[in-house]
Amino acid sequence: MSPALSVTCIRRASVMTYLQLSNRSAQMMSGSAIGMLTFVVGLLYLVSGRTVRSQGATGSRFVCNAIPPGAEPGCGYDPSGNRVQSSSPTEDELRNTMIVLRETILQQKETLVIQQGTIKELNSKLARCEAAADESPPGRSRGHGSRRKEYGKNTMGDLPRDPGESIDQLGKTMQSLKGRLENLEQQSLRLPSTNVSAGSVSALTPLPLELRELLRQRLGALETQLLRKVADLEEEKSQLYNETAAHRQRTESALNSLMERITELEKSNNAFKSPEDFKVSLPLRTNYLYGRIKKSLPEMYAFTVCMWLKSSASPGIGTPFSYGVPGQANEIVLIEWGNNPIELLVNDKVAQLPLSVSDGRWHHICITWTTRDGFWEAYQDGERLGTGDNLAPWHPIKPGGVIILGQEQDIVGGRFDATQAFVGELSQFNMWDRVLRPMDIVGLANCSAYMPGNVVPWVDANVEVFGGGSKAALEICEDRASDS
Repeated sequence: MSPALSVTCIRRASVMTYLQLSNRSAQMMSGSAIGMLTFVVGLLYLVSGRTVRSQGATGSRFVCNAIPPGAEPGCGYDPSGNRVQSSSPTEDELRNTMIVLRETILQQKETLVIQQGTIKELNSKLARCEAAADESPPGRSRGHGSRRKEYGKNTMGDLPRDPGESIDQLGKTMQSLKGRLENLEQQSLRLPSTNVSAGSVSALTPLPLELRELLRQRLGALETQLLRKVADLEEEKSQLYNETAAHRQRTESALNSLMERITELEKSNNAFKSPEDFKVSLPLRTNYLYGRIKKSLPEMYAFTVCMWLKSSASPGIGTPFSYGVPGQANEIVLIEWGNNPIELLVNDKVAQLPLSVSDGRWHHICITWTTRDGFWEAYQDGERLGTGDNLAPWHPIKPGGVIILGQEQDIVGGRFDATQAFVGELSQFNMWDRVLRPMDIVGLANCSAYMPGNVVPWVDANVEVFGGGSKAALEICEDRASDS
């Protein structure tokens, strides 16, 4: 501001002050008092005018500065108007402290921004872990296709398809996150510090305790969830292994059965069109003429036995088959003796069957039995002719016995009685360890279905004959048609 402008401002202020004082004095005083006051004010006006003119001539001016409480007053400007440095050590110390604190605050803000970014990255990785685990259902593999590009070393990327690879990937990610947290702490501790006056103010203090605790909690929660995911993957892997082992066992069992079947076909008599197209002929009632099944029975809680037979013997057709085990020669027996009806024996318990097959024609008969209440059924030529119960209820069929065709056993595999011998022809003797459905039995009887027994199948290699019995080719359906 120029000296002339300063003088004008001061004069205007003085005039205004003079007028205000005159007005107030006029109201309060009267007479000579007003005259005296007017004289004093005029004198002050003249003095102030001279002072302003002298400042305009010399170029000096008044400057007001604010100083802190307790500080020593002093002039911070030289006569030429330039600011001079205070010689007070306290003022210098405070000024330096303010500068250091300002820099510290800025650096702390930068550190907080970095740490917030780290927390966001940890949260995003955790969300990616959970999303990847939810998108891969147990027991199913992902579809074929181009593999995605791998992420960087600080990201998880897609979970591998193999559970073992998933575990390794999760472990590597966990170690990476731990390493990054340790690096952050070490970097914060290695940063330089600046000493000021009475104490030392660090240029960048270590991570705040609350933030470090928050990071540790986040990392601990992530580690817990990763361990849970690893445990789930291990359990899924174990289940898959068990299912695979069970499937492998079933496959091997089926292959073994197929190999046995192939072996039987290879060893069968080439004179027959197929291994099952034959019959056993037992023409005489003797105690030495019989057939024998090479296979034994497992323990069973139900069974179905079916066969084709042809007989015209009288009185009674004898014993088409018997199954004896150590301690019980009459475990399963089908017999028609004398003038008695055909009987089924299970564990030496008897049930009479309403069957009639002694007319010299081929007949298809099936007998079913279950240990539950000892319930039985009797079929002839596909028609169910009788049922009953309480035949050796809750008794399991014992394993490891001998099946004889044409004779009743008094001891296991021997001591036959000629009066109980079967006279006639047998074919298609099959046994199952379950109760067949009526529709299955009808299909076997009318030659519309072929279903070999799962326990005892009728194949040439599985049947032996003794004492003059013979095996001959037979196509049962054609032979039966010729009988009718």
